[in-house]
Amino acid sequence: MSKPALPPLPIDPVLPALVEALDGRGVAVLQAPPGAGKTTRVPLALLDRPWLQGRKIIVLEPRRLAARAAARRMAAMLGESVGETVGYRVRLDTRVGPKTRIEVVTDGLFLRQLQEDAELPAVGAVLFDEFHERGIDSDLALALVQEARNALRDDLRLVVMSATLDAAPVAALLADGAGPAPMVTSEGRAFPVETRHLDAPPPGSRVEEAVAAAVRRALREESGNALVFLPGTGEIRRVQALLEQDGPGPDVLLAPLYGDLTAEAQDRAIAPSPPGTRKVVLATAIAETSLTIEGIRIVVDSGLMRVPRFDPRSGMTRLVTVKVSQASAEQRRGRAGRLEPGVCYRLWPEATHKALAPFTAPEILDADLAPLALELAVWGVADPASLAWLDPPPAAALAQARELLAELGALDGRGAITLHGRRMAGFGVHPRLAHMMLKGKEMGQGVLACELAALMGERDIVRAQPGFRDADLRLRVDLLRGLEGGGRGGVGRGLTLERGGAQQALRQARQWQRQLGVKGEGKGGAKGGDGDTAATGLLVALAYPDRIGQRRPGSGAGGAAAQYRLSGGRGAYFAEHEPLAAEDWLAIADLDGAVRESRIFLAAPLTLAELEETFAEQIRSETVVAWDGREQAVLARRRRMLFALALKDERLNNPPPEQIAGAMLQGIRGMGPACLPWSDELRKWQSRVLFLRRMEGEDWPDVSDAALMDGLEEWLLPFLDGVSRRAHLDRIDLGAALRGRLPWAQQQRLDREAPTHVEVPSGSRVPIDYSGDEPVLAVRLQEMFGLAETPRIAGGKVALLLHLLSPARRPVQVTRDLASFWANAYKAVKADLKGQYPKHYWPDNPLEAEPTARAKPRGR
Repeated sequence: MSKPALPPLPIDPVLPALVEALDGRGVAVLQAPPGAGKTTRVPLALLDRPWLQGRKIIVLEPRRLAARAAARRMAAMLGESVGETVGYRVRLDTRVGPKTRIEVVTDGLFLRQLQEDAELPAVGAVLFDEFHERGIDSDLALALVQEARNALRDDLRLVVMSATLDAAPVAALLADGAGPAPMVTSEGRAFPVETRHLDAPPPGSRVEEAVAAAVRRALREESGNALVFLPGTGEIRRVQALLEQDGPGPDVLLAPLYGDLTAEAQDRAIAPSPPGTRKVVLATAIAETSLTIEGIRIVVDSGLMRVPRFDPRSGMTRLVTVKVSQASAEQRRGRAGRLEPGVCYRLWPEATHKALAPFTAPEILDADLAPLALELAVWGVADPASLAWLDPPPAAALAQARELLAELGALDGRGAITLHGRRMAGFGVHPRLAHMMLKGKEMGQGVLACELAALMGERDIVRAQPGFRDADLRLRVDLLRGLEGGGRGGVGRGLTLERGGAQQALRQARQWQRQLGVKGEGKGGAKGGDGDTAATGLLVALAYPDRIGQRRPGSGAGGAAAQYRLSGGRGAYFAEHEPLAAEDWLAIADLDGAVRESRIFLAAPLTLAELEETFAEQIRSETVVAWDGREQAVLARRRRMLFALALKDERLNNPPPEQIAGAMLQGIRGMGPACLPWSDELRKWQSRVLFLRRMEGEDWPDVSDAALMDGLEEWLLPFLDGVSRRAHLDRIDLGAALRGRLPWAQQQRLDREAPTHVEVPSGSRVPIDYSGDEPVLAVRLQEMFGLAETPRIAGGKVALLLHLLSPARRPVQVTRDLASFWANAYKAVKADLKGQYPKHYWPDNPLEAEPTARAKPRGR
């Protein structure tokens, strides 16, 4: 068969420069805009290079749909079928043959191939396509290929291709002794695309209505097919429903496009529309790159995308909706100009466009790193810094990932890969699910474990109508088995089966069963075997030992939502009444990822007996003597604990006194110093000691509230005998405990240098106030007649601050220089007081007057 003539593409003029770079340096970075043709033309241009020596070209694609589409397009360019010169490998679908020279492979499958033989003897070149998406598998694969190329295969050619990523950092990453990798840039030749900015949806409204309105407007104003970008499948379904309500017309075909669709449904979405019809493709970000959807000249961009975010605090990944980056928005816009001039409708004002992030954040910065940590362990990398990364994995998240792998038995005490870990890595799935399948086989539950792994690794195969919900994972297993048995997979009760996702899960389960060597075993239906679903909860608990849920006492009664304590230390709940809410123990497969209280989406019941048998090595017995804030007392209990859950909890009588005292100290710290039996006298004693500490330094102990709370063990512990609750604190001799902080000599000095009272000329003993920054003597002015100098304390070093009071005990003068007051201010103060208090004694010469605590001295 003769090869068809290929139409010219924008990439063609730069292909010689790319080939020259690979012939010479063996490595290159290719930057070309969407639609330039890099995905299909570059592999074909390299097929006849002598350095290939009959070996294959591997083209890495981040998405399965893009991999299949690229292989089909290249095969069509050669006038062949897929599986001849050009083939592909994606999860659950492989089309390669003995003559295949170009394989388009998803990143995850390539990692398996690389781990099996790092030398890649049958491969002559590896091409990373759409590297700007910065998926974690792409970043890891590039780091490992780089190391393999440097250590084992210096003849292996390497090309990193991108549409929007800055090429210079990638070129620097691939540098060798001759400097950065050569950069080849294609200017592209996209057709012009007019951008029309629309108003953003009002705050609090749903984006679907705004998108549906924009699609209707676009179909009225423009001709051709439309590509609509939405954040997720839920929005796709709702926009489709809104458009169908209005009756888009017999000539308009609505076609959803997202990752969980069957391959056949995805192919229908990207195929040419039937003659006389217009197609509206409702897609996620899957359609941003590497796909040519025939006839697209309209793009409607919601400006949103859904990305996974791993929360180290909860240990869970959740999907969050975020605004697209400028680079992603440009990718989407370019889809309208691949084949002819087009129009892009953006659901955000033009003025806010520059506020978008320049690029989408690399997945490695926010992802669950457990799969990456397992791959690194299999590769034998102890220190990730020894590899070349554009963005290295965050150290804290990587450490947490390694802790999980150790708990699952994938790493030994030195952090090296175990045999169990190597087997886990062979499944190409999250380590939790791989661990579950291997353990399931040991339990005789391998078939069920594979079914569960397939269900838990994908989106829920059951859709619920409003007001209906069934979170039971066993229902999903039954539906999967119904499909396998040829049934229609009906659900009922307001629930609908997502057949595409279910069929995909079924195929994946079958593949893992074959890999595990359990296909068809245990189908007799005996209780506890693979014929029923009784072990579902236990298997889920093996995958997620941190998500074992124990129903909180009293929750779920009277139709209220049930709440659960999780073995990982957090909480979870059912948002609506669920049949599972009556279960005391659950293994939870899917949560919303909230930090404190997470909503349960998928779970299965299990029993206490199952937990005690399967997790016997993790169960520990402990005696807990601790302060209970609600009871305001020390409580002693004996518990059998599984992680953070108490399998058994009973009161312990007569715990050791030292443990009671220690728990009491915790309670006192929690309640604060006010819980202690302070008297006014003791507070004054505290102020006097602190005054001397300020004056003379650290020879005097720190008896501030904060210091006392910090040092409870030193001064209060000996006085806690028999004290086990707050009400007992009144028994404490707090004065003896505090005064014990001072040696006998200091107690004597305290009374001398910081006396409680001063005797004034009237004969009264007036208290000194030490509570402020300096000691204050508040005394009626008449009681100070005859005293020439201010009283002093601290061995004469500190003059008291005098608050001289009127007969009504209101301050008339504040001074620490009494002699100056008599000489200067007294005359004016006397005149004022004499007018207010004419019956009182106000002498002209206070130094010679008789002091009095009365209105007048006796005898006057």
